[in-house]
This record gives sequence, structure tokens and C-alpha cells, in this order.
Amino acid sequence: MPRATRASRLSGLLASVVLLAVAAVGCGGPDSGSSTSGAKGSDSSSAAGAFPVTLDHKYGSTTIKSEPRRIVTVGLTDQDAVLALGKVPVGTTEWLGGYQGAVGPWAEDKLGGAAAPTVLTDTGTGPQVEKIAALKPDLILAVYSGLTKAQYESLSKFAPVVAQPKAYNDYGVPWQQQTEEIGKALGKETEAKTLVSGVEDKFAAAKKANPAFAGATAVMATPYEGTFVYGSQDTRSRILSDLGFSLPKDLDKVIGDTFGANISKERFDLLDQDVDVWIVPDLTTAVTKLHSDKIYSDLNVVKQGREVFIQETGDYGNAVSLSTVLSLPYVLDRLVPQLAAAVDGKRATKVEQPAS
Repeated sequence: MPRATRASRLSGLLASVVLLAVAAVGCGGPDSGSSTSGAKGSDSSSAAGAFPVTLDHKYGSTTIKSEPRRIVTVGLTDQDAVLALGKVPVGTTEWLGGYQGAVGPWAEDKLGGAAAPTVLTDTGTGPQVEKIAALKPDLILAVYSGLTKAQYESLSKFAPVVAQPKAYNDYGVPWQQQTEEIGKALGKETEAKTLVSGVEDKFAAAKKANPAFAGATAVMATPYEGTFVYGSQDTRSRILSDLGFSLPKDLDKVIGDTFGANISKERFDLLDQDVDVWIVPDLTTAVTKLHSDKIYSDLNVVKQGREVFIQETGDYGNAVSLSTVLSLPYVLDRLVPQLAAAVDGKRATKVEQPAS
């Protein structure tokens, strides 16, 4: 599959107008155990006795009557949690492009000998309902999504749908809760908690090894239609918070009740932090363009060499944007050394790009 264009990637991951179909099935949805198996590990003993299970979400609650065997992920990053828990979805939703089955290199080994999932596309008008129905799912996951009520109701006519949690902005669920919610839906709650604990241990180890992170401020941004900054409820910003960094004090006040927004040059003070992490289309032209802006280049974060640049179109950039239980260990191996080099504030300390 050709890699998606920059605009389509960002419209899928940045713009809240992306409409994804998934929601929690209330009563009246099909029995989740009625279809033939389409995932490995579907007879796992860990799921025995876990059903029926009911999950609350933005549009009410969904009851899953028996262990799901044909899972479709409408949530842009939900496939990783499914794979981590030993099942392979029959369908996934394209989030960045370039990967067979929408499965990144950090998750490929989880496919085992199973066929890669069928990839569905949301072009901005909502999920491809007919194509999803043709996959005969017995569970639809839209935990990391912006599913509308109408889309939820449409999908719920033929399968149980677990929509985004009510407590967070659309596309704002933390990876921990995403993993645990999906674990409950699959009858693997204990395994999900274990996975989360393992990744949290990696964050804790990185924080302990880099005490300077705890006293520093940081922000995550991208030069999308100007300057786009990610808020505290975005998964990318949570990487920084989970490593001990503090986000800019007025960040959420400026961007409003969303996962991120464009800011004016009058608010470039939000960028003058101890570390700026930029997700950029390339590591040459885009960086030169940023530094050609006099207001930005006059900030101390630039003068003191405290910037981290991540190319959005590479595996590293994709893993950052995904920020899942499977992609985050991959990210930490690459991002933590960069942050450590940037946060010392010494111009002579070069922030190196990862070898791969």
C-alpha cells in the first residue's frame, strides 16, 4: 500500500473531523461468538468465564456476550492492543499508510502465521460500513476514535461496538486505558494489566536514569498548517508527561477542549520550553523553514539547542504518533537519548538521530 500523503495522515491523526465508526453495542447487537474464528488465540483459557462483559463508553454501554473471534478495529490505533493480547483483527482502519494490514514493524511478530488484516479507509465521511459488515465482525473497536453517535448506531446494527471513553476528548484516551478496555472486551483483562505494567516499568526506568527530566518543561508540536501543538490529552504529549516532563502551564487553556490546535505567533511563548519535540515532514527543509522564522529562532529553546526533531514519515515518527502498548517501547529506545541530549541546555551537545 503506498504511504499516505502528509495531509491525509494529519487529517486522520490530528483533525477531530475524522469520523470513525465504532461504538458500544447496547442491547440488540449480534452475539459476539456467532462467527467463525478470524484471530489467533481465540480459544485461550484466560477468556473462559469472562463473558458476558459490559463496557461503558461515550454513547452508553456495550455488552459482549461471548469471546469475540472476528474483530474489526475502527479506532486508529486499537489494532496494537488487540495484537498484543494475542488476537489478529480481521479488519483494521488505515491510520498512516505504508504498512501491510496497518501493522507497524513493532507489532509484526504478533501476527504469527495469520494473514494480515483487511485495511479499511476513513476518508473523512465516516467508517466504510458496508465493507465492515462484509467482514462479518462479532466485535468492533473504536476506543481511540472520534466516532459519532450516528456512526455508532449504524455499526451497532450488526455487531457490538465499543466506542471512545466518555471521560476523554475524542482521540484522547490514554494508551493504558485503551489497552485495558480492549483487554476487557477480549476477555483478557489480567493480561492487559500486565502489558500496561510492563510498559510503565520502562517509563519508570527511563525517568530514574534521567532525573533532569523531572525538573524540565517540554512541548510536542508539528508544522501543520502553521504551528500545531498537542495538548495534555494527546497521546504524544503523554509520552513527555510519563517521562517526568511538565507541559506548558497555559497549554490547554490556549488550545481549548481538544487534543491539539494551531497557535498564533503571539503564543510562541508556549514553544519556549526546556525541550521542544517537533514531528516534521523531513529533517532538512522543514527544520530550515522553522529556523527561518525570526520569532521562533529568537527563543532560548532554539539558541541553546534544545530541540528534538522526529521525521513523521519514518517508522520512528509513526510509532510516536501511534503511541500504543506495542509502539511505545520502540519509541522510548529512540526518544529518551534525544531528550537527554536536549535537556542539558548545552549548545555543544548534539541531539543525534536514531540509527534506525
